[in-house]
Amino acid sequence: MSTSDDIDDSAAPLIEHLAELRTRLIHSVIAFIIGMVICFTIWNPIFNFLTHPLCSAMAERGQEDCGLILIKLQEGFFVAISISLLGGLVLGFPYISYQLWRFVAPGLYKNEKGAFLPFLISSPLMFFLGAAFAFYVVTPLAFDFFLGFQQAGTLVGDGDGENGIAAIAFQGSAQEYLSLTIKFIVAFGLCFQLPVLLTLMGKAGLVSAEGLGNVRKYAVVGILLLAALVTPPDVITQVILFVVVYGLYEISILLVRRVETKREAKLREEGYYDDEDEDPMMAEFDEDDLK
Repeated sequence: MSTSDDIDDSAAPLIEHLAELRTRLIHSVIAFIIGMVICFTIWNPIFNFLTHPLCSAMAERGQEDCGLILIKLQEGFFVAISISLLGGLVLGFPYISYQLWRFVAPGLYKNEKGAFLPFLISSPLMFFLGAAFAFYVVTPLAFDFFLGFQQAGTLVGDGDGENGIAAIAFQGSAQEYLSLTIKFIVAFGLCFQLPVLLTLMGKAGLVSAEGLGNVRKYAVVGILLLAALVTPPDVITQVILFVVVYGLYEISILLVRRVETKREAKLREEGYYDDEDEDPMMAEFDEDDLK
């Protein structure tokens, strides 16, 4: 067989993988577009749902008019597009994850499939859990904090020397409000990926429970900085985010330790682990072999 034939044979699998990847990407894009079109047709109810935390916070302050304004003529259209993009991603994500699994699964062994599939399922679940926490807990507190800077105005005095007080009333932009709400939802959704990410890294041997415990003080500083960046200057909201993310960090340490325990048990069953050795892979060598 000639060298050109060897090259053609080695290139064939690569071409097949690229063709398979193209097919999966096309299916994923179609699912995203379908979800986007569906959400565009019902963007008003979705927008009403997303404004519920703001309207509730204003109602508690006795403000019955929960209105947002359009600063620019085209702003309403871009609000609908933003909602459609977010909704299309949410609706299409299960099918997109399925296409990702269909592309990756043929190249995995049976034990690797059993290890990868739980993370593929738990990742969107944790994201939705974080998004729900942000929407139902964090945003009401944040909006109540922002609305606290309003003040009622008074009329100018009738020549008796008294000056009127300028009113500060909330007249928010619909697009700005939507951007802020999506920022909260996405930020908390990503923060709730921490246990999934660290557990997956622990399963791959990239991190250990002991190592995560040793850098705990640095993790605390990082979480404090994260809370200051993704939340408003509201101490209560920042404390909530810190407590939640730090709790997820401690849960991650427990999950990584559980992964390590299972790995040690498996190595012990296969005869590669010796309790007297620090390194389980060194158990098969005696002292003479090491000299």
